[in-house]
Amino acid sequence: MLDNSIADVLRQRFSQYYGHGPGPSEYRSWENSLRALKDVFEYDGLRDIHENRVLLEYRIPVTDRRIDALIFGAGDASRGMVLVELKQWSNEEVKDSPDEGNVILEAGRAQRVVPHPSLQVEGYYYGLKDNLSIFDEDPSVEIFPAVYLHNYSRKMDTVLYGPRFGEALRRYPLFSKEDYRSLGEYIRERVWRDPASDIYTRFVSSLVKPSRQLMSHVRQMVDNQRVFYLIDEQIAARNAIVSRAKRMARGGKSAIIVKGGPGTGKSVIALETMVELLGEGKDVYYATGSNAFTNTLRKLVGNRARDRIKYFFNFTDRADNDVDAIICDEAHRFRRNSNDYGVPRQFRSSRPQVEDIVRPAKLSVFFIDEKQVVRPNEVGSVRLIREAAERYGAEIAEFELKTQFRCGGSESYLEWLDRTLGISEAGPEVLGRNEPMTFEIVGSPRELREIITRRNAEKPNSARIVAGFCWPWSKPRPDGSLVDDVVIGDFHMPWEKKDEFWKWATDPSGMGQVGTVYTAQGFEFDYVGVIFGNDLVYDPDEGKWEGRPENSYDSRAKAGGKEEFTRYLQNAYRVLLSRAHRGVYVYFMDKDTERYFRSRIEDRADA
Repeated sequence: MLDNSIADVLRQRFSQYYGHGPGPSEYRSWENSLRALKDVFEYDGLRDIHENRVLLEYRIPVTDRRIDALIFGAGDASRGMVLVELKQWSNEEVKDSPDEGNVILEAGRAQRVVPHPSLQVEGYYYGLKDNLSIFDEDPSVEIFPAVYLHNYSRKMDTVLYGPRFGEALRRYPLFSKEDYRSLGEYIRERVWRDPASDIYTRFVSSLVKPSRQLMSHVRQMVDNQRVFYLIDEQIAARNAIVSRAKRMARGGKSAIIVKGGPGTGKSVIALETMVELLGEGKDVYYATGSNAFTNTLRKLVGNRARDRIKYFFNFTDRADNDVDAIICDEAHRFRRNSNDYGVPRQFRSSRPQVEDIVRPAKLSVFFIDEKQVVRPNEVGSVRLIREAAERYGAEIAEFELKTQFRCGGSESYLEWLDRTLGISEAGPEVLGRNEPMTFEIVGSPRELREIITRRNAEKPNSARIVAGFCWPWSKPRPDGSLVDDVVIGDFHMPWEKKDEFWKWATDPSGMGQVGTVYTAQGFEFDYVGVIFGNDLVYDPDEGKWEGRPENSYDSRAKAGGKEEFTRYLQNAYRVLLSRAHRGVYVYFMDKDTERYFRSRIEDRADA
């Protein structure tokens, strides 16, 4: 290490482990930051560096993130490891952010909103503490976190030492370039007294498993933030599914398929299943195919458990039967494979995506609604899952959820909606006047916005406007303001913020933005205002639905041809019209389509 060759050694080891070399910028960061860390060792006389004392670029269990350095040993009154995050940031690059816990990092013309380094290290701290058995088996083993910004001065404009970060700095100390001697002493006191400590050996042989503290944390977060509870048959279904999951997770290879329409409690039961299996000490993950839904769930369970919430593609590099359980919500959103443009290189796979779940999981659980497939590359189906499970020799169980609490608790509303949209031939032709679900057609998009604004004034953040994808979706302006893309006459509103679209469903800013089916799917509100676009129209002469790709900006939905496009749009509007608990208000751009819907609603004027 003292001859400045460590970056070259690290590049060689990295290539051997990952099968490809680091990028040029990463290699340069190693050269600069590891030299700075070497200087800390030299200045403080910490020269006795054995191979069982330091780990570099350690990959945190259940994540794809890496810790810069772990230094093992024992002090006079402690034993464990010092966790060091190394950063090259300068004072000029760091700006304050209005977001709690974040700062803005400027590199050239680019700006990135990033967490404060101490909060980043907090995630690393719990990534180790919550997922390695050594910390459950021996609570005396400690992690001592530190951040070293070797180009950042505490004597200049010190955004990172601001008072709003006081608690984070106290728990996860940040050392500036002037603090190199303090960092050396920090390491010496905690781990440098006993170089013969066995901590390193025990650490690298530790099993990856959720800790008791993590299980308790997830249960508390889910219980504290629960928006609704299961009712009647849903409770029985939940008990049966969780009981079966616990039993099947104890041996062999198994798969559980849970079918259910909008509002039947799929996501609630999926979270309950995850919590219960964590309570059994299982290595369990919750996976989805939706960016918006994944980010929202990560927020719900908190930073400590966010790495238990994954995307479908995150398991491609896992060995056969390497994971106790993977719970897949919205399994209808499975892709054909994990070679999409958005999949990081290390997770690319040409296998069917469903196989990349079934293969590594001892137990795989799938929550699915086949009528919510809204893109050609979404191929999830019960048949597809069963075939994959059978190929890998899994025992299969199947459930169907029916009782629901969305849409006024009305199954007849959903059946009417499916029949009206041409998705099903069953169900009532006319929506009855005593229907508990409010369904109201409005005369203008302005009126629609006024109603939704009023609902949000009555109960903040309880209502949203959604629309068919009939307008372009612009990036925010340089000043962060949004372009009013959704324009109908003198009505205009912006789509959800393109670089933070996942916030639309839960953040108060979403009340002033229009959502698409891709951000609305998986979420629910008290009231929803729907702009039914002219990309899907009812032809009264032919008596059928017709997709009009020329009126759509959804390039992916159009990729499968006109007939498939029509089917995807029927499913998409079904999703949009079934997001509400209490009421839906609709403005139709196409008047033939509006007349068709009106003809299927019983007059409620005298109800």
